[in-house]
Amino acid sequence: MNSFIEELKWRGLFADMMPGTDEQLDKEMTTAYIGFDPTADSLHIGSLIQIKILAHFQQHGHKPIALVGGATGMIGDPSGKSAERNLLDEDTLLHYVDCLKNQLSRFLDFSGSDPNKAELVNNYDWMKNISFLDFAKNVGKNITVNYMMAKDSVKKRLSGEAGVDGMSFTEFTYQLIQGYDFLHLYQNNGVKLQMGGSDQWGNITTGTELIRRKAQGEAFALTVPLITKADGSKFGKSESGENYWLDKKKTSPYKFYQFWLNATDEDAERFIKFYTFLGKEEIETLIEEHKTAPHERKLQKKLAEEVTAWVHGKDEYEKALKASEILFGRSTAEDLVSLDEETFLEVFDGVPQKEVAKNDVLGVNIIDLLSEKSGFLKSKSEATRELKGNAISVNKQKINDVYTASESDLIDGKFLLLQKGKKSYFIVKVI
Repeated sequence: MNSFIEELKWRGLFADMMPGTDEQLDKEMTTAYIGFDPTADSLHIGSLIQIKILAHFQQHGHKPIALVGGATGMIGDPSGKSAERNLLDEDTLLHYVDCLKNQLSRFLDFSGSDPNKAELVNNYDWMKNISFLDFAKNVGKNITVNYMMAKDSVKKRLSGEAGVDGMSFTEFTYQLIQGYDFLHLYQNNGVKLQMGGSDQWGNITTGTELIRRKAQGEAFALTVPLITKADGSKFGKSESGENYWLDKKKTSPYKFYQFWLNATDEDAERFIKFYTFLGKEEIETLIEEHKTAPHERKLQKKLAEEVTAWVHGKDEYEKALKASEILFGRSTAEDLVSLDEETFLEVFDGVPQKEVAKNDVLGVNIIDLLSEKSGFLKSKSEATRELKGNAISVNKQKINDVYTASESDLIDGKFLLLQKGKKSYFIVKVI
């Protein structure tokens, strides 16, 4: 079996392929592509599998192409959708395309002179000058309506299985346009393989059929499974339905790290194969170690480390780890003070806070700060009692009744974290 396909299979990342695909990969360095639709100014973790497939493909000596769908993004892929996508204006779409190009360049090797260095393409470049009449004449006549109607993505929408009856002509043409992308890349870039999620099988094979009929050539398809959690629920969204983005401005590295750290044991065992580049033996060893001491959460910690470092870099991983350990008391006051505002507020999400004037915080008697100035404790007598009982901490450090806060104690220059006991927190925001 071809080594690339073998790797996908042991990782659980293989769904289907056309006959002859493995022979093609064994025969020569093969060029393959995966498409990414620019629906936002960042990809989210739902795209990580596709990125990782291209990275594995390159590591196995083949040439990956990442296609950013500036043209297909104007229409919207109906596969797996219950409603038609809202169409974007051209300026917004082109901005999204540029953002995705920059993002993808972090994950694939586009540099050097190796014949298998990665490429980025935008299908808008070759679609923008094609007229509707030319497309209908030169492309549409090669694929029958019966062929297009037989695709699952079309049948489900037309039958109402996807939750809505019908499909616009715009969406109906999507598989033809994606098929033409494959034909164009076959003829101009030597692409012989398209890869994607299993819901893309119909669109991909339309491309192979178009190549057969229009160019009398042979091309191939390979798909990976759609990822869900072990319980069958949707992967990659928070409980409130928000995406976890690959851009740290949209999802902080801390929150990103926490997503992977909070995976269930069953999911962590699957995800560490899916989303890391660790080898088979190392993963199997980790799984066995985890089973003997699941409370140590070795799988989750390694998973969170590898994926966060891959997406955001080692430095951001270290910051996320440091922020995570603050909650468990395995950090110093210096670690806490070094946090930026966004990470600090995410670590202590939901903790009550109050704005207090700077001269009512710095240099002020701690009893007054705990009670009258902040309102954290109800009275001076309560503050005195809790201090005597060694129950009060500032920035996770125990204090006594002679403590006063200074400028150097402020987190990101503006916050002070008060704490009573183990679980009662309060944030003072200095203004």
